[in-house]
Amino acid sequence: MGALHEGHASLIRRAHADDATVVVTVFVNPRQFNESSDFEAYPRDEAADVRLCGAAGADLVFIPSVDEIYPAGFQTSVRVGALTEPLEGAARPGHFEGVTTVVAILLRLAGADHAYFGQKDAQQLLVVRRMAADLGFATEIVACPIVREPDGLAMSSRNARLTPQQRAAAPVLRRALSAARARYDGGEHDAEVLRATMQVTLSAEPLAAPEYVSCADPATLAELDRVDGPALLSMAVRFGAVRLIDNEPLP
Repeated sequence: MGALHEGHASLIRRAHADDATVVVTVFVNPRQFNESSDFEAYPRDEAADVRLCGAAGADLVFIPSVDEIYPAGFQTSVRVGALTEPLEGAARPGHFEGVTTVVAILLRLAGADHAYFGQKDAQQLLVVRRMAADLGFATEIVACPIVREPDGLAMSSRNARLTPQQRAAAPVLRRALSAARARYDGGEHDAEVLRATMQVTLSAEPLAAPEYVSCADPATLAELDRVDGPALLSMAVRFGAVRLIDNEPLP
């Protein structure tokens, strides 16, 4: 959605290594914002985005207007079912319908063999994969690792909106996930204990306001009672008006 950073550049480099031609779409999609103020405040720097894309190996950058994606009379939406209901879906009603609608349009326009998505938006990745499979898109959805700052904060365009004090506090997300992962690696398999571990770490940071912490099945996103197989730790935390998400898979 623009305000591109090293995380996006890593996706472009991966595509450049795999594919003959790399197309980057940059579009701040109004249909996936729950708050108009969030949409208006979302960082935008098209000139810098184009420079980053070129340096990372992109061949084409497509920056459409809202009217190009949603022309007059547009009435269609794409909705995925149960996967969109918990976590981000519960916190941001209608968000994923906006995501899947625009991704479906862009996949059709690009006709790409592969589309690259970062694992930071773990639920979005699951939802897009489900949509692509259900609607018979030929495009393979490729997951790429989270790229982090040296202090552990997951790279995000929203990080630019943090005040210096909030930016200093934001790595608490990674510390909370790491604390729960350490409990799991130490033999703790009670999912509620892992969720409580994340909450305790977050509560120690005064500027952090958690919206949710989760220990869920990574395929269905249903909350777990006990971790006896793969699981996904995830959270959403607000720092003032800025909302950040992060996650950690458990093997």
